Amino acid sequence: MFTLSSAALMASGCAIVLLMPGPTNTLLAAAGLRLGFRRSAHLTAFELAGYLVSITVWGLCFTHASQSLSWLPKILRVASSLYLAWLAIRLWLTADSIETSNVKVIGPRTLFSATVLNPKAILFAGSIFPPAAFATFSIWLEAMALFAILLIPIGCAWIAIGAAPREGRLPLLRPAIIQRCASVVVALFSGSLIWALAH
Repeated sequence: MFTLSSAALMASGCAIVLLMPGPTNTLLAAAGLRLGFRRSAHLTAFELAGYLVSITVWGLCFTHASQSLSWLPKILRVASSLYLAWLAIRLWLTADSIETSNVKVIGPRTLFSATVLNPKAILFAGSIFPPAAFATFSIWLEAMALFAILLIPIGCAWIAIGAAPREGRLPLLRPAIIQRCASVVVALFSGSLIWALAH
């Protein structure tokens, strides 16, 4: 069982990391830009599912097999970087068609995959979630419930930020420019993973 202080500590840590710009938040904003808030809000469920998988796997690795699988973090970091680079290119190349095309560049599968590979999951599993969450199912359930309560409104806020220019609240910003900016942010995250691995 969580104590009130440990729950508050975990909640504050999760909220700070979830609010930070990153690959998943950038994709949520880009989805809001392309499809609007109402048609994109369901993507937060796929973000939650992606984090659930990734945080659980990382937590179990850190708890039970971190010494014998010391190469695993490097492999996953390279895989994350390559996937994010591909996603950045895809966002850039489709930016000009965003205002005239109905193609869904950012769908549930894309968002789920990007979230599974999001390096924030390592931070959640290794530093913010209590180690007991990966040893006892009831504590894991409590931790994930608290995480979900924070993730859904924060994810929706990122979608709303992206949807603002589409819905006329920021008329000076063209959707293509915002999507290209999203592409650059995702590319920078990709590069930062390789940089951290090389140094």
